[in-house]
Amino acid sequence: MQTWWPAYIGIGSNLQDPQAQVLAARARLAGLPLTRLVLASPLYASRPLGSVVQPDFVNAVAGILTRLDAAALLGELRGIETALGRPAERARWGPRVIDLDLLSYGRERRPDGALVLPHPGIVERNFVLYPLADIAPDLDLPGLGRVAELKGRVASAGLTLLQAHGERSSA
Repeated sequence: MQTWWPAYIGIGSNLQDPQAQVLAARARLAGLPLTRLVLASPLYASRPLGSVVQPDFVNAVAGILTRLDAAALLGELRGIETALGRPAERARWGPRVIDLDLLSYGRERRPDGALVLPHPGIVERNFVLYPLADIAPDLDLPGLGRVAELKGRVASAGLTLLQAHGERSSA
């Protein structure tokens, strides 16, 4: 019998109705083979990183259980991005229709290569840590620490919790 592995996926969009894009990506995660969507964070609005002028992002995190290995899961995530209209080429730190990042996979650590685990940007990105803390505050990210503690080290500046009816409230 294959093992079920917990994995967490960051979801973001700032083009073509970002909130709808994030929800569509989350729905597609639920349909992945050998995978179950078990946790979904609220949506957050966040300011973009970098110097490219662009709209704010909508971000969320999903928690899954999967029998896919990390590389196969990453391949499935890329397939969802393509299906939702993400172009093969895009500007670094630029706007995007959809972005899916494999944040963590079980207790796996991969320091280099095409798939770095846990994702290297987690510790400084409030738009990842806040939604991740909503669904997995006690998650211990290998080599990085507990999510709730990591969240406590980053400010919520530029981050807004989106409410169900499109209202916004401070994070």
